[in-house]
Formats: sequence, structure tokens, C-alpha cells
Amino acid sequence: MTTPTPPAGPRRRRRWVRPALAAAFVVVPLVEIWAILQVGQLVGPWWTILLLVLDSLLGAWLIKREGGRAWSALRTALQQGRMPAREIADGALILIGGTLMLSPGFVLDIAGILLILPFTRPVARRLLTTVVERRLVVAPTFGGGPGFGPGFGTGFGPGFGSPSTPGDDERPGPGPGGPVVRGDVVE
Repeated sequence: MTTPTPPAGPRRRRRWVRPALAAAFVVVPLVEIWAILQVGQLVGPWWTILLLVLDSLLGAWLIKREGGRAWSALRTALQQGRMPAREIADGALILIGGTLMLSPGFVLDIAGILLILPFTRPVARRLLTTVVERRLVVAPTFGGGPGFGPGFGTGFGPGFGSPSTPGDDERPGPGPGGPVVRGDVVE
């Protein structure tokens, strides 16, 4: 009996994800504990606790303020009829930053604040855009050109597709009302 070979697709490319997540769940809490201990040695335990509480309050206020602004910008973009890509990215970054702010500690709070603040968010937005663009999969086209394949153009308005001659497949091309689909009605 032979053993099946692993697929060469996405599963094979993501072998690093599980070890990276395991390392993150071990390393990040250790770094957070180390940072809290360092701050505690520097300013004392009660000031450290006060700083953690103030940090959380600052984060909650920032999330509320910037989340409201992002929501307002999203509604405005949708009302104007334009694609809200920037607004969606800002909302995602505020959500991620808010999640980081929920964890106790200083290191992830700093990262969260950097994602939430409006003057540092554009850098994170460019990074997010780069990551998303790399992850997008472009569907192959059939027929060598852009679009859905032979007989289909790039637009969906008047002049949709390329007219075919009736001898090609005994199917006429799209007419002024759109493509004609022949079929039988079954009751």
C-alpha cells in the first residue's frame, strides 16, 4: 500500500503557521510579563497597576472615538456611492487595535494604540493592503484575454461581449436585450 503524497496547494505552503502561532502564544505573554516586571521595578507595583488601568481607559476612549469616526466615514462613502475600501481597512485596523488593547500589558497595548491612532494608521493600512493584495487569487481566464472567456468582453453594458456568427455553435450572440438563452419549459 502506498501513502498519499501531501497536496502541493495552500496546505503545504502554510506549514509555518502552526509553529508561529504556538511561538506567539508562548513568547508574547512572556514578553508582556517581562515588560510589566521591568516597569514595576522602575516605578513600583502600585504605579504599574495604575498605569495599566490608565492605559486601558485611554484605549477604550480611543477605540470609541476612532471607531465612531470610521463608522461615520463608512456611511458617508456608501451614501456617496463609492467603494469604501479605505474605510473598511480603517475599521479593521481599529478592531484589531482594540483587540490588542484588551490584553493586559504594555507591549500589545502600544501595538494597539499604533493601529488606532489616525496619524499612525496609514502606515498600517499600507501594510494591510500589501498583505491582502498578495493573498488575493486571480481567477484564470479562458480564451487568453481578460473577462470570462471567448464571447465575453470586459464590460457589462451595451456592446456586452463579442457577437458571434450563427454558424459558430448555432447560437446567436447577445442581442440588444442581452444574451438569448434557449431552453424548454418543464412543468
